[in-house]
Amino acid sequence: MGRIKSATRNIAFGFIGQAATLILSFALRTIFIMHLSEDLLGVNSMYSNILSLLNMAELGIGTALNFSLYGPVARGEKEKIKSYMQLYRKAYRVIATVVAVVGLLLVPFLKYLAKNPGDVSERDLTLYYLIFLFNTVSSYFVAYKYSLVNAEQKNYIQTNILTITKIVTVSIQIAVVVITENFYLFLLTDAAVQLVQKVFVSIYLDKKYPLLKEKNIEPLAKAESDEVWNKTKALVFHKVGDVARLQTDAIIITSFIQVKMAGYVDNYNLVLNSVSNFVNIIFNSVISSFGNLIATESKQKQYEMFKVYRFFASWIYGYSCVGFMILLTPLIRIWIGDKWVLVPAAVYCILTDYYFKGDRIVLSNYKTAAGVFEQDKYLALIQGAVNLVLSIALVQTPLGIVGIYIGTIVSGLIANITKPIIIYRACFDMDASSYFVDSFKYIASLLFVLLSCHFISLKVLSNLNIFTFLIMAVIITVVFNGVYFILYGRSEEFKYLFGKLREKLVRH
Repeated sequence: MGRIKSATRNIAFGFIGQAATLILSFALRTIFIMHLSEDLLGVNSMYSNILSLLNMAELGIGTALNFSLYGPVARGEKEKIKSYMQLYRKAYRVIATVVAVVGLLLVPFLKYLAKNPGDVSERDLTLYYLIFLFNTVSSYFVAYKYSLVNAEQKNYIQTNILTITKIVTVSIQIAVVVITENFYLFLLTDAAVQLVQKVFVSIYLDKKYPLLKEKNIEPLAKAESDEVWNKTKALVFHKVGDVARLQTDAIIITSFIQVKMAGYVDNYNLVLNSVSNFVNIIFNSVISSFGNLIATESKQKQYEMFKVYRFFASWIYGYSCVGFMILLTPLIRIWIGDKWVLVPAAVYCILTDYYFKGDRIVLSNYKTAAGVFEQDKYLALIQGAVNLVLSIALVQTPLGIVGIYIGTIVSGLIANITKPIIIYRACFDMDASSYFVDSFKYIASLLFVLLSCHFISLKVLSNLNIFTFLIMAVIITVVFNGVYFILYGRSEEFKYLFGKLREKLVRH
């Protein structure tokens, strides 16, 4: 199966899966808010982020091994694949043990991370947390098997499994919340379904890939294992820094403001992530295809495809960012009411970081596919430190929650400036000046459209209801895409994308 066909299939199944879970996720959140407390919503958000912190114990071995598998899979080297998978399996068993031990050691400190937890007792805080911890630890015993699926550019297999699991879990959780209004049963339902899924996945992938169960496995040569561990060591820094920058906002909120505020933010994140997940499906689905491209094509071809990838990301993230800037808070007001609205400055900061995060996803995905990990291994640590220092310092000023997101923006921009320089030098043997020129053009275009749509929205949304909301969504779609087509419709990147789309339509 070709790279474009594989990526297309991965994207299609990703969209179907995300669409199926989107409606259920919003239904579950709405019912949660109606039947359970604001404090429990905040606890749910806090523990999700704490467990994301613990996941840094993965230390990048998965990313490093996925990169190592692209070549053997492309060449059909069965014995080499078996050797890498054996290494991966052993590593993840160690990781599961580390996560379990560190997770249990955190239990005595939970009360310090939950400021004003309301009616949630210390005992309940602990038991809720242990259920979350069980889900995280058990996932490591299956996760390594997905690496072979993804290296074969069959990401849709993992997507479909996760989609079915999500639909079953959310459906049962909705019934549990409505009937019992019990948070314990809400969490245990998720744990039970996830456990069944992991058992099924393990059996299914063993049958699909019999080599996973073969015993006659030659250990990797020292040079090959050293390459994996050297990349893993570099990724440790990336992982720790990324966690310190991306997964600490909710914990800072619950520690310095109050637990239920994390729930308020989580409502915005649910909307933001539900839509951005559609976007990310496209960009994450082509990582394995880029890995294959890099293993088989020239640097010039790689550079051309990177420019197309980056242009498409700027268009899609720009469009969604403008839409969020204008419509995110009005959507919250229509959905669950004015009580749950955040201050505008906080929303603008969250969405500013969202746009620049789109650029970083492009850069990070390409770096991952190319195996460029060591050149900027200290950068993520610097970002994490900047975020923690700024966020903790500013949250205690009159800025409050806005200060947390200022720290997030500043720390993120460090990567937006440095990563292009590293990638262009390491992957294309070029300087990155053209990248920054393009960045300036894309941001200027976005700001022009944003200001135009803002002034229109003052009139259209003055009487907010579903009808005016939808009208504004149509206006944003027409204005943004019209302006971008006028500005970039003659670019080589647009012509390439349009040509591929036209081929697809003609074929069908």
